[in-house]
Amino acid sequence: MRKSKRLLGLFLVLTLSVTAFFAFDAPNDRYFQIVKNLDIFASLFKEVNAYYVDEVNPNEMMKTGIDAMLNSLDPYTNYIPEDAIEEYRTMTTGRYGGIGALVGHRNGENVVIMPHEGYPAYRAGMKIGDRIVAINGYEIEGRSSDEISQLLKGQAGTPVTLKVRRFGEDDLMEFTLIREKIQIDNVTYSGMVADNVGLVRLTDFTMGASREVKNAIEELKKQGAESVILDLRSNPGGLLNEAINICNLFVDRGQEVVSTRGKVTEWNKTYRTLNPSFDTEIPVAVLINSGSASASEIVAGVLQDYDRGILIGQKSFGKGLVQATRPLTYNSQLKVTTAKYYIPSGRCIQALDYTHRRPDGSVGKIADSLKVEFFTQNGRSVFDGGGVDPDVALAGQRLAPVTISLLRNNLIFDYATRYYYLHDKIAPASNFHLSNSEYKDFMQWLSDKSFDHRSETEQELAQLIATAKEERYYDEISSQLSALENRLSHNKEADLEKFKDEIIAELEQEIAAHYYLEIGRVESSFTHDQEVQEAIRVLNQPEEIDQLLARQN
Repeated sequence: MRKSKRLLGLFLVLTLSVTAFFAFDAPNDRYFQIVKNLDIFASLFKEVNAYYVDEVNPNEMMKTGIDAMLNSLDPYTNYIPEDAIEEYRTMTTGRYGGIGALVGHRNGENVVIMPHEGYPAYRAGMKIGDRIVAINGYEIEGRSSDEISQLLKGQAGTPVTLKVRRFGEDDLMEFTLIREKIQIDNVTYSGMVADNVGLVRLTDFTMGASREVKNAIEELKKQGAESVILDLRSNPGGLLNEAINICNLFVDRGQEVVSTRGKVTEWNKTYRTLNPSFDTEIPVAVLINSGSASASEIVAGVLQDYDRGILIGQKSFGKGLVQATRPLTYNSQLKVTTAKYYIPSGRCIQALDYTHRRPDGSVGKIADSLKVEFFTQNGRSVFDGGGVDPDVALAGQRLAPVTISLLRNNLIFDYATRYYYLHDKIAPASNFHLSNSEYKDFMQWLSDKSFDHRSETEQELAQLIATAKEERYYDEISSQLSALENRLSHNKEADLEKFKDEIIAELEQEIAAHYYLEIGRVESSFTHDQEVQEAIRVLNQPEEIDQLLARQN
């Protein structure tokens, strides 16, 4: 209680200081409104703290208030308290002290999802599917993912001891690892996907991303790549300078990449490429989807505006806002939106209304009347208003309810773990395929597993039935609803057969990952990846590229 009063007293002193500053330094209506509302807020905080029926936590209450205030602005202006600073640094730098393994929840257990090659967990022999039971002697059952992460991370050079349950082993295994500085790669895969086509998968824009992309393309060219696919799907973005430097790989020095415009005019700036280009001739296909955001959209949009690459996939996320971090008291920070960014054609890809999005966060359809037309270097029409539109649009691959249920219930992951320990080796990931008999074995293994699923149509019908009962119309239409329910009914075995191809694709990727880690997962996916296959096709059709980019021969 004394601590609460001290915090409250400090807060009131700060508020009065701000009040005095605004009252004497700039006595106008805007500052009066600020002072007035700060005074109201302080008074309210004081009354709640003194008289609310239960004891309140000042820190939690203030954090809730700050978050609610910032959420009314945009989704990207955030308060970062002192205890979250380290996590924020990890996000922006890609570096942390740890064991080098991705750990997640699977059926209530904490499971190794992916050990990163070359780091302590991998070198010690930890495997995908290992269940972590204890960390430094502490039982971790029931602990959250954040708590597990904090226990695993720590100062480089310090030891951490894990007790692990492995598939097929009766006794627990113990690993004592020495934490290291972990550098998360931005390029998670690069390799040849056809005789003359290379692919670079970029999943982040932390420090060094442009160097990694350049090195990857350089190596692919040595392997015979005459064109390259830059995969930016589901890349959430990151550092602006890395996006500029990646654009610089493909366009000449001195070209405009992005300009930022905000309320503080002295912060407005136009960014241009500063270095000699790496390759202005190699054909480029850029893969984007609804998860490609921010820096990803700068790279995709710039290459489109200069007609330097073909964009393939789905409309991007639509985040054209720039954030800066501002220091606050007590080692906390504010990540605040300071400007919008504009790419060379003059368009801003920020969604017109970033408060209303699809469930996955992406931009919905924007009315044509709300869009403004701009033009690429070759005179092609492009539009603002929400994301970057691909030059070759493909419908996103949507999984069937049964497949989603198998993934959510971790049954594909668990079967892949079982498969790994029952088979010493498999073919290289790009050539690995499950046989029909192996798929039947999977179906048999599922026979006593629970993975109930309903399609969206069934869910909406169930809601309709519930509503009809509430409004007392059910008796009148029950026969029609029952008939429709019967028509939509399904059984697991039938769905496993109907959607066999996509389930096998998910199984093959997960099994390949167990043997060959992330590289295996990626290489196994190429056969079923419609965007990659379309990119390969387009890149091998020079006349189609010229037509798509409106080049004059």
